[in-house]
Parts: sequence; structure tokens; C-alpha cells
Amino acid sequence: MATTKIELAKAIYEKHGGISFREAKRIVDFILDTLRTRLEEGDKVLLSGFGTFEVVERKARKGRNPRTGSTLIIPARKSLTFQPSKLLTNAVNGKDE
Repeated sequence: MATTKIELAKAIYEKHGGISFREAKRIVDFILDTLRTRLEEGDKVLLSGFGTFEVVERKARKGRNPRTGSTLIIPARKSLTFQPSKLLTNAVNGKDE
């Protein structure tokens, strides 16, 4: 099961009763838009206790078409990586560290 933006907004709304659901949705949208903008600008995004998002450059490389066996060039591109924090990794694995 996946959690959606609406479910995140609903969780914020239910936990902090002083704001409306619409405001909670705006908060989620604002956070995600800010993260996207920072990554588009090439910044590393570090969320303490959660993890690090980073854009990395992938070099062009040779590849092989599995159907025909012919060689081809895979173009250079940018890729997004995520490195979870130790706290998140431990939480997912049920450890209290």
C-alpha cells in the first residue's frame, strides 16, 4: 500500500486540529514543491532523521539491445538518489537506536 499526498495532508490535519484540511494540503504541496525546486537547482536536500535526496550526473555509456544484441550508446542524464538516515533505517527494521 502506498501513501498519497492526500493521506499525508489528512494525517497533518488530524494530528494538528488547529488547521483546516485545505491548509494541511497546502503545507504538503508547499513542502514537495520546495523539495522539487531545490533538486532542480542541483542542491542536495538533507532532512535530518529521514534522509538525503541528491541529483547525480550519469555519464554516457555503452549498452546492448537485448533483442538484437546490437550495441548502442545510452546518453548522459541526471538521476535522483535517496540515502536514508540511520534513524529511518533502524525504524524500518524495528530497532530502537
